[in-house]
Amino acid sequence: MKRYKTKYDVVIIGSGLGGLQCAYILGEAGYSVCVLEKNKQTGGNLQTFVRDKSIFDTGVHYLGGLDEGQNLYQYFKYFGLMDKLKLRKMNSTFDYITFDNDETEYKHSQTYPQFIESLSEQFPKERKNIEKYCEGILNVCKTFPLYNLEDKDPLADGEENFFKYLSIGAKNYIDSITTNERLRSVLAGSNSLYAGIGNKTPLYSHALTINSYIESSYRCVDGGSQICRILTKAIRGFGGEILKYKDVKKLVFENGTLTKAETAEGEQFEAKYFISNIHPHLTLDLLKEQKIRKAYVRRIRSLENSTACFNLHLVFKKDTFPYLNHNYYHHIDNDVWRYVGYTDVWPDAYMISTPASSRSEKYADCMSMMVYMRYDEVEKWSQTFNTVAQEESRGEDYEAFKLEKAEKCIRALEKKFPNIRSCIQSIHTSTPLSFRDYIGTSDGSMYGIIKDFNDPLRSFISPKTKVPNLFLTGQNLNMHGILGVTIGSIMTCAEFINRSDILKKIKQAQ
Repeated sequence: MKRYKTKYDVVIIGSGLGGLQCAYILGEAGYSVCVLEKNKQTGGNLQTFVRDKSIFDTGVHYLGGLDEGQNLYQYFKYFGLMDKLKLRKMNSTFDYITFDNDETEYKHSQTYPQFIESLSEQFPKERKNIEKYCEGILNVCKTFPLYNLEDKDPLADGEENFFKYLSIGAKNYIDSITTNERLRSVLAGSNSLYAGIGNKTPLYSHALTINSYIESSYRCVDGGSQICRILTKAIRGFGGEILKYKDVKKLVFENGTLTKAETAEGEQFEAKYFISNIHPHLTLDLLKEQKIRKAYVRRIRSLENSTACFNLHLVFKKDTFPYLNHNYYHHIDNDVWRYVGYTDVWPDAYMISTPASSRSEKYADCMSMMVYMRYDEVEKWSQTFNTVAQEESRGEDYEAFKLEKAEKCIRALEKKFPNIRSCIQSIHTSTPLSFRDYIGTSDGSMYGIIKDFNDPLRSFISPKTKVPNLFLTGQNLNMHGILGVTIGSIMTCAEFINRSDILKKIKQAQ
């Protein structure tokens, strides 16, 4: 027997952060809202999973901008998160950038004075260049209004600096700062945060991301899924509904007007408006035979996705491996922009993180290691589908493939932590297929659509689609990551509610 309605003001497809935030904003404003999620667990990249009683994050390894007065802090205040989240501030040096055959661990430190001081100690002749780099990062951040909770539209207003920064490459900018090859690599060393590509990634992707972490860096204790739980409770408090196991397969039109979302089981959910929090490519698939301007479809279809990745998840024996209140980004050489990497050396770059656990601040429960991986490496198993809700074996050869990759990763880790193998209790892995199945991208892409400074406006996607009552939200709009998706949610909801009113509430949140 159904315990939910089937008619709403707004139906939201996908329960990732963008979908949940839109449901919160619109629910608080009095809209009747329903979020439809295909999987057992809500939250998209906020999802966590447990292995041997250890909690792993799928996407939220750390957060920036959460000190009082900073941008994400104020956004989270509005969403009722700051007083409820269990957080742990990371060390003054939150990221170390390291290289093969170099014992120095290069520092990315919190606060700009300390960031400058730490790197200047390691590059004594480069202080002025490091200061210039930081000044440039801050100047870029000032030109993005919603990043600073400002009610402006730089695209509509034609702001000169905004358009200038859209067309500058991150690598080009960093290379212009210094001729020191190692410093260039260190400044760009955490670029897997945005899947940096030397000849494509815009400066703003680098600047908006790194600035947040320099301002302040935190981890969620016992996983980022708590963000999802807090938002879910609030949405239901507004009268909204969040329904799982609702795999939307079709958007139904009546007399040329979008009226319903239909699930794989044939259930139909009627609404005045629809918001898709899934990839724009998949959103187009839901439109089926409905005709949309071919030029729009071609543009969306032609946008290239960012790379996928392989993840190694290690559970440690109790009290054997120290908790690292920082991350490592490792590269085999200075070519940190090579993106997908060498074919004959793997892993050629990786990021490692030990999740924060409430059980101990001295020892780590577990470790996650992220390495770029091309989707074509797992394409032979692409006809299989495997989630908690729908489990399907991919076969012994797939398991052997994962074991081979896991062993290569552990060997790489042993160079940095010679005794790590003796600390391991169990080994777990995920591939681009895992991201595809759980997050809903056709090729397991980590960060959605690639941004390209050579043609910057092409990859800016408006929340409005060519269907009048269908809107988009999520990481593909303008920026990925917690803060990028949050800003995207504000942009989407500004199609329903006056943006000034939304920002006023956010800035006044206590």
